[in-house]
Amino acid sequence: MIILQPNKKPAPAAVQPAVITVSDLFRSFGSNHVLNGFDLTLHRGEIVVVLGRSGSGKSVLIKCIIGLIAPDAGRIEVLGADISSLSQDALDQVRAKIGFLFQSNALYDSMTVRENLEFPLRRHWIQVHQAELDGLVRAVLQDVGLEHTIDMMPASLSGGMQKRIALARTLMLKPEIILYDEPTAGLDPITGREIIDLILQVRNKYGSSALIISHDMRCVRLTADRIVLLLDGVAYATGSYQELSASNDSQIQQFFNS
Repeated sequence: MIILQPNKKPAPAAVQPAVITVSDLFRSFGSNHVLNGFDLTLHRGEIVVVLGRSGSGKSVLIKCIIGLIAPDAGRIEVLGADISSLSQDALDQVRAKIGFLFQSNALYDSMTVRENLEFPLRRHWIQVHQAELDGLVRAVLQDVGLEHTIDMMPASLSGGMQKRIALARTLMLKPEIILYDEPTAGLDPITGREIIDLILQVRNKYGSSALIISHDMRCVRLTADRIVLLLDGVAYATGSYQELSASNDSQIQQFFNS
């Protein structure tokens, strides 16, 4: 693995405790060896972008982190817990502290925006008085600038608005970690930039850590405190956007010169 050392003092996030640690992770599907000893650390308050080609294993990595796929070997710790050793109830408790913004948004078409936002609390059997729940819903909608959509149906919203609502739903549980799966995919440049700004605003307001999967180099450049390049199943290189973009390694440069 190539580790590019910065010439300046490390960002404050670098000295914060780790909230996700992936160590020597392996995962294969038959003869397809997707992850071949992958390593990653996400610190509290940090934004890390995992950059890689389509089919390189980025989505498999996220599914391993939240316990949807069991790795063949390796260790994953999330908020100090070894994911592979947890009971289903304990795993659900950890998942309640992780927000997940799906590439497809995964909003329920049959529910209003309000009902979509209330769903995570009901799913985790969190008891909240209706007045408090209403306040939470309005607060997160205000965070994403869409308070007026509270009683609208998802189908009546634009793609960018749906993405904002999906992020608002993620914020309902005030997660310590947010996982973003291609957050700007399919959006026009202006809307994509709005989502990028929103990702940064959420980190600044909530102090959450974020792991972003993206091949949108503008998103990578504007959001990443640190980039981890996933290549041939390993963390081939890690560093800031400036550090990796200045590398002479052709394997790295293919991502920055495309």
